[in-house]
Amino acid sequence: MRYIISTLLIGLLVLLFAFRGKDNDKIANEIAVVKVDTIVQTAPVTNKVIEQNVEMLSQAMDFVEYAKTLTGTPYLYGSIDPARGLDCSGFINAVSNHFGIKVPRSSVEFTNVGSPVESGEAKPGDLVLFTGTDPGKRVVGHMGIVTSNDDGHLQFIHSTSGKAKGVTTSDLDGYYQTRFVKVIRIFPTAADKVVG
Repeated sequence: MRYIISTLLIGLLVLLFAFRGKDNDKIANEIAVVKVDTIVQTAPVTNKVIEQNVEMLSQAMDFVEYAKTLTGTPYLYGSIDPARGLDCSGFINAVSNHFGIKVPRSSVEFTNVGSPVESGEAKPGDLVLFTGTDPGKRVVGHMGIVTSNDDGHLQFIHSTSGKAKGVTTSDLDGYYQTRFVKVIRIFPTAADKVVG
């Protein structure tokens, strides 16, 4: 429901600015704050900015919605095949491959990928990186996809070998907070859809 409302608000903004005609040049000098669900952006408002934001939001929401369809897929170390099972980076690969986005295969290879984002600014579709099971070793060893950010309370979907054993949604608190490394943004993807 939240995504439907967000999409409708974005659509309304696009319509409002699309029908302003010759005033489009004046819009470029205006500053607007657009709050859609958990997304806040301050930017010069032009048709191009609106189109880019709509495209980015659409890509990220589609990414998250497809990831959710894999809920319950069993954990299988080293696999990127949802029919057999998925490990954490295999899950990210399976979702990315569905959209033709090329990403690294292992979680540690995501360390320097995308753009770092403060956890309070994380949006659905961002990737969240964690240490392996030993939080004392500050090396990326697990990852997931942010599904929501309600006032800094993050939820993410991931494939875990833990109690849930498979693709599930978890909160970024307690155990996972101790393993938290960072959040990265991969959207919008480059024209060739290679993330790097």
